[in-house]
Amino acid sequence: MNQTMVGLSLLFVAGVMNASFTLPMKYTRRWAWENTWLVWTIFALWVLPPVVTFMTVPSLGSVYREAGLGLVLTVAVFGAGWGIAQVLFGLAVEAIGIALAFSIILGISAAVGSLIPLFQLHADRVLTTGGMGVIAGVALVIIGVAVLALAGRRREAEMGLAPEAGRTSFGRGLLFAIGSGLGAAFINFGLAFGAPLTDAAQRAGAHPLWANNAVWLPVMFAGSIANLAYCVFLMRKNGTAPRFRQSATAGHWALAAFMAFFWFASTLLYGVASGKLGALGPVLGWPLFMSLIVITASVLGMATGEWKNAGRKPVNIMLCGVAVLVVAVFTLSAASRYL
Repeated sequence: MNQTMVGLSLLFVAGVMNASFTLPMKYTRRWAWENTWLVWTIFALWVLPPVVTFMTVPSLGSVYREAGLGLVLTVAVFGAGWGIAQVLFGLAVEAIGIALAFSIILGISAAVGSLIPLFQLHADRVLTTGGMGVIAGVALVIIGVAVLALAGRRREAEMGLAPEAGRTSFGRGLLFAIGSGLGAAFINFGLAFGAPLTDAAQRAGAHPLWANNAVWLPVMFAGSIANLAYCVFLMRKNGTAPRFRQSATAGHWALAAFMAFFWFASTLLYGVASGKLGALGPVLGWPLFMSLIVITASVLGMATGEWKNAGRKPVNIMLCGVAVLVVAVFTLSAASRYL
């Protein structure tokens, strides 16, 4: 199996893991969302990144010194932008519903996260067969996610799940979604523009599979700031901090830690897969990763009964959206042969 096929296979596993990492939240019923997300943030962004990075990247301090403070801070800024996007996602869902928010955010993230590195870092490849294939694949991702948004809106209407009127204006919710989509791509910018950090890690003796961990550490730390602040804000606002002391919640900590492991492992696998896809790994891998996440999330939604009472039409529209995303995956996979 060649390196490209290995990368595509790893992307598939990463997409499945990322799409399913929130499933344990269905069983943390004694906690509010912010309780679970706070514990997830601590494990996923504070505990696991330094442990894994120090285990896989030797002489980490010298790696950052060689790359330079400016680059490390740039990568950290991308991480902070991604963290803010996480907060905006929650606000967008509250205002315009999960279906529309999900489509706008993932569509913008897939496009911006792939095309900006393509045009900025690999402008000479844009008009090649591979470059045009990536652009076509990204366009299909946007179309597929838009179709899924329509299906989600229909489902919300059928099941009475639309956001309550008067909570936040639709226009403001739309701005939240656009901001979240732009910020969500920042985690990929950290990997794409942080390539000198990866190179420095390899020169220090890190295995090429794990050299990207030198990038993930500042990204995750910076991304944790907004997540932690938002969770603390919600706990103070909703009075949910005492729920940590409720009886029969010991298992909730384990579930949140399991969520963190799945999410962080999926991010590591994305980094490894991106490296297997060559210099344009972040350009090609990001829209593939987004597509596989959405496809898996749709399948899991069906399997867990989220569409059970939605009626036939929303389900058929949803299946059409998934079909478009499958075509996008094949298009991007074909493009990888020419990059």
